Amino acid sequence: MSATRRQVLARSGALGAGIAFAGTISEIFAGTSATAHDWGGEAGYGPLVPDPDGLLDLPEGFRYTVLSREGDELRSGQGKVPSNHDGMAAFPGRDGRTHLVRNHENRVDAKIRVPAVKGLTYDPEGLGGCTALELGRGNRVLGEQVAIAGTAVNCAGGRTPWHTWLTCEETEDRAGTNGYTKDHGFIFEVDPYDPRHTSPEPLTAMGRFQHEAIAVDPDSGVVYETEDAFEKPFGLFYRFLPEKPLGGRGSLHAGERLQAMRVPDVKDLSVVQETGTTFDRIEWVDVPDPLAGETPIRFQDFGPKGITHAQKLEGCYWGGRCVYFVSSFAKSADGSAADHFGQIWRYDPKHRRLTLVVVFGPDTDVQMPGEEPDNITLAPGGGLMVCEDGEGAQHVFGLTKRGKVYAMARGRQNIGTPEDPAWGEFAGVTFSADGCSMYVNCYTPGTTFAVTGPWR
Repeated sequence: MSATRRQVLARSGALGAGIAFAGTISEIFAGTSATAHDWGGEAGYGPLVPDPDGLLDLPEGFRYTVLSREGDELRSGQGKVPSNHDGMAAFPGRDGRTHLVRNHENRVDAKIRVPAVKGLTYDPEGLGGCTALELGRGNRVLGEQVAIAGTAVNCAGGRTPWHTWLTCEETEDRAGTNGYTKDHGFIFEVDPYDPRHTSPEPLTAMGRFQHEAIAVDPDSGVVYETEDAFEKPFGLFYRFLPEKPLGGRGSLHAGERLQAMRVPDVKDLSVVQETGTTFDRIEWVDVPDPLAGETPIRFQDFGPKGITHAQKLEGCYWGGRCVYFVSSFAKSADGSAADHFGQIWRYDPKHRRLTLVVVFGPDTDVQMPGEEPDNITLAPGGGLMVCEDGEGAQHVFGLTKRGKVYAMARGRQNIGTPEDPAWGEFAGVTFSADGCSMYVNCYTPGTTFAVTGPWR
């Protein structure tokens, strides 16, 4: 299955937005509710309607609620809502409630830090962390508070089978760098229901590197991790073999082994251009120094066969019996071995098999939106939602298992100038347990939306 950008634009009715792709789209929905449904219908939900308030364009019949805005006061009274809203997850609560846990990708120059709260702060000089929202019926905000503080550059992460959130630091800064008093580049476990159960201690055995996202195998407890390294050599794809698999909250502190993926005879995943390409007998190699005491992991010596790298390894999720991960883009100008505008890979642990299942990207005009898929999530009713992080206007795109691409939302908040407009990227798309609400962040100005409407 393949389509040019012009074909996608013509059939999506997305008013200038679209995704070109190639691949067997139905593969990425294997073992999910999407196998029985084609969420979004034949042509999505129709064209996007301009928002008179200039925040979020949605299809007719849908509406949004602003749950939280950067600079507003936290309901807890702990300070202001921090900047740079990024990865997020929704957890079901009692009496129809929803608990959101939200990352803040704050660097040292962040406008509004995550307030340092006693008992929840790792490094007083770290400005990042997470906040947690409690929502009642109708997405009424009942509470909003700090869930962890004193971390840095909290980008994405992932949920665990025991309903906690693993927040990931996308940095390798050491103590003494940028004013930090502790080493950074770790994963932390956050309780989305009650931050009093959150320990601000890093999961050191899971490695110190520029983390992006994780996914947990619900059968084995193995944790898969992506690394979004900015410079060559680019990041690695990891797996963590816990000492106490599926042991519940706090069990990952027991540690065990961190390994990196080696694809035989492939040094850089960007050279793989043909969807359906499969590699058997994938190898997993122990990381020599997971704490990267002297040398960042991706620079370490993995033996004469080396290790496999990829640029911009970002989104990661579990579907069916496999783990899927995203390479957001690859550019030879940055040092990649080849160019692409986004890949989705599938790894089958049982058969040790890696397959390139989808390639995104413009093939007619690289200035048009639709490249660089970032956060992705499987929707409860079937289908995939993709947060765009590229040039031009920013969208949340829907993708059905039949390969239909449609625009679900378009950001309208101009963070540039009237003469040179720019729009904040989308991040953290997630759904309520009943599938009636889609939650998504605008990175800057930090805004969390709830989207409701006639979901099919």
